[in-house]
Amino acid sequence: MLKKKTKYGLIGKNINYSFSKKFFNDKFIKENISDCSYENYDLKSIKEFGSVLKDKSIKGFNVTIPYKKEIIDFIDEIDPIAKKIGAVNTLKINDRKIIKGYNTDYLGFISSIQHLIFDQKNALVLGTGGASKAIIYGLNSMGIKSTNVSRKKTRGTVIYEDLNEKIIKENRIIVNCTPIGTFPKIEESPKIPFEFLTSNHLCYDLIYNPEKTKFLKESEKKGATIINGKKMLENQANESWKIWNS
Repeated sequence: MLKKKTKYGLIGKNINYSFSKKFFNDKFIKENISDCSYENYDLKSIKEFGSVLKDKSIKGFNVTIPYKKEIIDFIDEIDPIAKKIGAVNTLKINDRKIIKGYNTDYLGFISSIQHLIFDQKNALVLGTGGASKAIIYGLNSMGIKSTNVSRKKTRGTVIYEDLNEKIIKENRIIVNCTPIGTFPKIEESPKIPFEFLTSNHLCYDLIYNPEKTKFLKESEKKGATIINGKKMLENQANESWKIWNS
């Protein structure tokens, strides 16, 4: 009798663009891991998560936009750092069917950016979703003060319309945590005043499909150092794998 495969997967909405499935299935082939598989679970609503759990061979999930905060209501335990961040991107289901949530996004982000940071002390984080929370935590861990940029004015944030030369010059790291510019809507970009960017800026886009978003292209034109989210994806995925196997 064939041994049943252990399943892992990605939870999100409209996630055909994601490289996670390819990353893990390539990893399984490369490392000769024949008893595991990885699937996408494209949910129209987080309420559909319960039906996914009926498959008892699933031992872990990655979680992406827009469910990194909503998923917290559906888990049994949460890692202290994930609780502090307020967002979860990794779930582990143990033998007792206890679902525990973790955040590996901040680890993936730190390891992908730290070699590019020299003397920057302030950052703008575009977006206020679950991904942005992990990025802010990661920046703070590196001693960098961050400010959220949002479409709506709330306490502790600035709105896009308020971004001026002074703010851009003071914040020499800019991280796009929004989905704006993701394939297929590649002509879109967060509305920041690119004209104030310089070669002293580091512009990071969590998006990796396309490899170079309009946000990164416009930043590059001004001489900024640019980086997409591919390395962060790989790093946080490897951290997830460690958790599933711990």
